[in-house]
Amino acid sequence: MDETLCNVLAICVINLFGLKADKAQELYPKAFQWVLDKVKPERDTNRDKSLRENWWIFGRPRTELRPALKGLQRYMATVETAKHRVFLFLSAEVIPDNKLIAIALDDAYFLGVMSSRIHVTWALATGGWLGIGNDPVYVKTKCFDPFPFPDATDTQKQTIRELGERLDSHRKRVQVTHPEVTITGMYNLLEKLRKAEPLDDKDKAFNQKALVSTLKQIHDELDTAVFAAYGWETTLTDDQILENLVTLNAQRAEEERNGLIRWLRPDYQAPGETYIQPSLAGIITETEIAITPSEQQPFPKTLKEQLSAIRDLFRTQSGEWTAAQVTAHFKGANRKQKVILDCLESLEDLGILLSHAENGMIFWHLAEVGSDR
Repeated sequence: MDETLCNVLAICVINLFGLKADKAQELYPKAFQWVLDKVKPERDTNRDKSLRENWWIFGRPRTELRPALKGLQRYMATVETAKHRVFLFLSAEVIPDNKLIAIALDDAYFLGVMSSRIHVTWALATGGWLGIGNDPVYVKTKCFDPFPFPDATDTQKQTIRELGERLDSHRKRVQVTHPEVTITGMYNLLEKLRKAEPLDDKDKAFNQKALVSTLKQIHDELDTAVFAAYGWETTLTDDQILENLVTLNAQRAEEERNGLIRWLRPDYQAPGETYIQPSLAGIITETEIAITPSEQQPFPKTLKEQLSAIRDLFRTQSGEWTAAQVTAHFKGANRKQKVILDCLESLEDLGILLSHAENGMIFWHLAEVGSDR
């Protein structure tokens, strides 16, 4: 997968997304017949109902990713399971497979932050491990969604953005010049350089070809810039980095529970809204009622959908919530506070949520996360 992601490969995919079967047959008869002969027999026996019924569509239709990528020329990607945590830009024309984590961001500022020691340390601590080599796994809901980006100034963002572009361009330029050079090989040698290990003749020859010393310099400059954006010293240990990130995550979670959201792509996530970065000084206390978030979600009508929506809210937003704070996240839910409270209690009965009382108020949190109180 490392070579697939980083080297140029010609892979053809029959992509009939967005077409009904009869329309696909009308527009692309040869491709349709190929799928009919080669794909449908296997899909007919698949236990997944969606795959059986939509047998002509390539894998999962990615209904959430496709709209997010609309209008972007590129997006960020990382291999789900890999020895080294590396982020690269892929062309929007590339369809990611199930082994790639795709992130619909085209700003090199984010690639720079996520390529830094700070984010990699966080990803190693929050992700999983898999395979013979016990390689780290990037779990998006744990490694990316809760990760608190720095409150950087425009100047700091531009510095990180330029370094992110340099990083992405340098690796790709090396691989275009030397297609046999892999990302794994580059970062294996980078580890040796960082540890100041002695290099043999083979290492030195590879360094001259892959320009890994230059790669190290870019990463060093990037780390310095990202630490500065957080306002932290570069001498922090990994444990101290994690401690700071957990504290910052809790602060951001408190902001979001009260509707103050730091959108990564405000033009897509909150179109038409004026984006103003709030300060922590404006956060209300636990005993106050949460204000309405800037982007409320419709409150589902059926009990099953209501339980799923509230469960998903807890999975994507960390921290502890009161019933009032949960209510504030759904459009038209103020008239259904009792329903939401019943849903919270039902999710607790199912072992999905846990609750505790403090200062006369009840707080809920995701059971698998636990409480720090």
